Amino acid sequence: MRVAALYDIHGNLPALEAVLRDIVAAHVDQIIIGGDVVAGPMPTETLDCLLSQTIPVHFIRGNADREIAAQMTGQEIGDLPAHVREIVVWVADQLKPQHQQRIDNWPATLNLMVSGVGPVLFCHATPRNDTDVFTRLTPEARLLPLFAGLDAALVVCGHTHMQFDRQVGNVRVLNASSVGMPYGEPGAYWLLLGPTPELRCTHYDSAQAAARIHATAYPQARYFADTNVVHPPSEAEALAVFTRMEVWS
Repeated sequence: MRVAALYDIHGNLPALEAVLRDIVAAHVDQIIIGGDVVAGPMPTETLDCLLSQTIPVHFIRGNADREIAAQMTGQEIGDLPAHVREIVVWVADQLKPQHQQRIDNWPATLNLMVSGVGPVLFCHATPRNDTDVFTRLTPEARLLPLFAGLDAALVVCGHTHMQFDRQVGNVRVLNASSVGMPYGEPGAYWLLLGPTPELRCTHYDSAQAAARIHATAYPQARYFADTNVVHPPSEAEALAVFTRMEVWS
């Protein structure tokens, strides 16, 4: 069985479409969507695209999905920065009630037996929650309590939008990065499992994608296209920010 893990699409439909073409070419049997699906410029189109796939698709919920679903039902979404709250409110207004019901039913984690790999745990940030921040540089001692006692030899995560492959105790941890807004070189990043894990990047026409995003009503369309698609922050820039936010278990 070959499994594709797609994380942090963030409503970037052109990037998703490019990855889905590669997934078909790779003869993938199942797709895992690792959260933060709709928080971006094309939320409805992105979710409907995933729901229309003939390959089985399984979802887990990310922090942005959780906040948007809460906004749709009038729940308190916490103390978010103004630019993030603007996204949450706009995306919630675009989605339909049936979308909210689906998001509410997405689990926080997913366990799957993958041929050639064994038991795999998929989570958005860490097995503990959907907001913990860690990178390839985070000291292992901080992470050991978060990955102890798991019934999995491999954990797949996202959230920080940078690929890595590292060991935490007896657990191998792979970050699939982000399909829609990665940090590093432009592209759409994802993970292929089976028979061995492969961190992948799909290259697509970023200028054409930016034009499609500019044409949306997304309130931060130009910033999203220019900063997350055409000229994303470097890994070094992202690591400098995330190092100050790292989890302290």
